[in-house]
Amino acid sequence: MSGLRSGQVAAAAGVNPQTLRYYERRGLLAEPDRSLGGHRLYPTETVTLLKVIKAAQRLGFTLDEVAELLDAGEHRHGRHADAGLRARAQAKLTEVEAKIADLQVIADTLRAAVKAGCDDLVECAGQPCCPIPFTTIGTVHG
Repeated sequence: MSGLRSGQVAAAAGVNPQTLRYYERRGLLAEPDRSLGGHRLYPTETVTLLKVIKAAQRLGFTLDEVAELLDAGEHRHGRHADAGLRARAQAKLTEVEAKIADLQVIADTLRAAVKAGCDDLVECAGQPCCPIPFTTIGTVHG
């Protein structure tokens, strides 16, 4: 039997060996063959697959989304075009751009709080110059 052992695959892909077993449990990696001594033997393509998984994660895809992308890639024939990378990447891009817009608002608000000299959150909330957007959830009647 030929193949790469867990440590070799992990080192080549830049992950730790526990990641391999975790991805197997999640269904991202097929269970590998075993040597006569019981060692896992992975095909060399596993290194590329791991790099693809890690790259997709860095782009913001969850492991569930990565699994769907991998499944869509393996079963392209007979599937709808919306199951492919392009559509999913466009959806992820829209999601990321919305997060960036939200983060920009947060950054602008924090800059304004720093500039306004807010040192105490409760005290600042009572000041008209406070830039932090406090909202009232309701009034308490006592």
